[in-house]
Amino acid sequence: LVSVQDDGCGMTREDALLSLERQATSKILDVDDIERIDTLGFRGEAVPSIASVSRFTITTRRADADEGTQLVVNAGALDDVRAAGCPPGTRVEVRDLFCNVPARRKFLHSTATEESHVKAVFTAHALAHPRVGFALSVDGRELYRLPPAEKLADRVRDLFGPDFLSALLPVETPDAEAAIRVTGFLERPNRALPSRRDQYIFVNGRPATAPSIAYALREAYPRRQGDARPAAILFLTLPPGQVDVNVHPTKREVRFRDNGAVKRAFLDALEAAL
Repeated sequence: LVSVQDDGCGMTREDALLSLERQATSKILDVDDIERIDTLGFRGEAVPSIASVSRFTITTRRADADEGTQLVVNAGALDDVRAAGCPPGTRVEVRDLFCNVPARRKFLHSTATEESHVKAVFTAHALAHPRVGFALSVDGRELYRLPPAEKLADRVRDLFGPDFLSALLPVETPDAEAAIRVTGFLERPNRALPSRRDQYIFVNGRPATAPSIAYALREAYPRRQGDARPAAILFLTLPPGQVDVNVHPTKREVRFRDNGAVKRAFLDALEAAL
């Protein structure tokens, strides 16, 4: 079982049913919205894709509704639609993943490896949204319970500990009015190898990266570190129309209309911090 639950706005029965249809999305209202995407999802593919290869249940209720809705999907076929007593928000449950494509299941890695992937996704989104509380439980063990944080530094401390936070330098674009801004943290240069090599890069709140960002990190960080990567938690904020998030199948890599401006913004912010 993989279960994800939130206490957000929830969905009506009609919207919940529509979420199972391929290419159905509430994020795109007209063709111009493609040029200014500022949400995590927009293709309308994730929910129907997962539901097509698992025993899938979605339970949801809007705060102003007397009852919720539960949809039960069996390997892509809608088995049941019923009223449900549930709190406001949405819960998605995925059981027996790849139940109808056993050949695909063989490509799953060990339990420890798959658990590490789950933790990586959890960590990235917990960093991206420090004002949202997050909790992660695995096999009945609660691994994380992160309260909403006022500042990114609080979330970094809760995730990685105070020693890790103390090894970081704050990063912020010198010009507070700049259209392209870089904020976050970067590991302090030292003669030893970095204590962590994790780099978390966010573009308008989305976990993502681009060659121009990797270039700026390499150029700005002191070369005496050799090939070791400094730990970094960096947020790039720019107008949505200046970035294309629809160029990679997993949305992990983005493209910018002005790569040069992004490089300069990163270099200015990193050099000011260092």
